[in-house]
Amino acid sequence: MTVNEQHTGEEHKHETTGASEENLDHQQEQANAAEAAGENAGAADEAQVDTRYEELQKQVEEHQQRYLRAQADFDNFRRRTIKEKEELGAYASMKLIGELLPVIDNFDRALDASKSGGDVESFAKGVDMIFRQFQQVLEQEGLKPMNTVGEVFNPEFHQAIMQVESEEHEEGIIVEEVQKGYIIKDKVLRPAMVKVSG
Repeated sequence: MTVNEQHTGEEHKHETTGASEENLDHQQEQANAAEAAGENAGAADEAQVDTRYEELQKQVEEHQQRYLRAQADFDNFRRRTIKEKEELGAYASMKLIGELLPVIDNFDRALDASKSGGDVESFAKGVDMIFRQFQQVLEQEGLKPMNTVGEVFNPEFHQAIMQVESEEHEEGIIVEEVQKGYIIKDKVLRPAMVKVSG
């Protein structure tokens, strides 16, 4: 082998070694870049997870506050309703009593007139007028007297106190009313005491 051939062989070897070293350096750079990119992606993922966690935490706190406010509002509403119900029970009769006050005033006037020795007939007329006024107030509140005589006996509305023989009526017909019965808004307030044909 000549010196030139040896020299060329060494150059070639040197070029191949240089190329390999460059290749290795390039691969190392790529690996470092990939690792850095991976770290950056991991950091970005962690940052995204942290942000999402914080958002969820805020939502949880917000919902907790809403829940507590709603519960407090409901408690206040419940207390207010109980108080109103108690007041309604205590003052339920106020309206009716207010409407009956004029009737009481008229009774006072009638009694005063009778003490001064007024006419009995005018006194009776005055009492009759007061009675009608009283009935009118009760009717406005939904009170109605029952019509019983001649009706078929019904234990839901009538209370039989006696059974009597009657040629005019069939069996089970009310022939006489002993005490008036009343209905208030389609509900029996007091059943009528009646005598029924046997």
